[in-house]
Amino acid sequence: MDGPCVCYRGMFPRYSVAVIGNTAHALSRVTTAILAGGLGTRLRPAIADRPKVLAEVRGRPFLSYLLDQVAAADVESVVLCTGHLGEQVRSTFGENYSSVRLVYSEESSPLGTGGALRRAVPLLESDPVLVLNGDSFCDLDLEDFWLFHRAVRAVGSLALTEMDDTRRYGRVLLQTDGTISTFAEKTDTSGPGWINAGIYLFSQRLLRSIPEDRPVTIEHDATWPAHADPRDAKNWPAAAYDSGVPMSRKHPLLR
Repeated sequence: MDGPCVCYRGMFPRYSVAVIGNTAHALSRVTTAILAGGLGTRLRPAIADRPKVLAEVRGRPFLSYLLDQVAAADVESVVLCTGHLGEQVRSTFGENYSSVRLVYSEESSPLGTGGALRRAVPLLESDPVLVLNGDSFCDLDLEDFWLFHRAVRAVGSLALTEMDDTRRYGRVLLQTDGTISTFAEKTDTSGPGWINAGIYLFSQRLLRSIPEDRPVTIEHDATWPAHADPRDAKNWPAAAYDSGVPMSRKHPLLR
């Protein structure tokens, strides 16, 4: 049986991961879901006529950077969970992007991150499913993350990144042994800490446990409160970019 949810900080070197079988092109059969239904409240003055994932970064839709990332990892199938002005996403990207097949799961009213995933379950063919937030970019080795998830036999794995100031994000609080304590909301208190990097691996069992047809958020309503009892948690320090806030000049997207 799969174990509890864990988080990943990359303190799990490749040579210590024991996975039976050939891991070449490990993600080629893993369905990826990208949560692309955000309203873009913070960006509304600049992109009132388009969904958040179509905000332009260096002359390209932000979503194209995420699709490049998964294509480079040999992912072959992506489910785009769309909502607000979602028809624009379909008209922009169509049914294929490079070597990636695109499928759309559309919501008529906001369902939150967890609710959008639950709605998409019939289209999510693999176990586990790789999930990416559509409004943030994390420079993460997706194959290493998958190998970690397989090795610890987790129900769900979450990538974290360390920030010097977590005020605009909220933070993930960890216990002394590295396990998840709680997800804390945004506050006016500054200081360093770990934040959700917006990349997950979720088992089908976990996804199907999310309540159907109502708004649910991943952090606070669905997966982690219900399943988080990590015994061997590790997290991944990687560069993260939230498209709703000013971009760091050091971020890979600007190199």
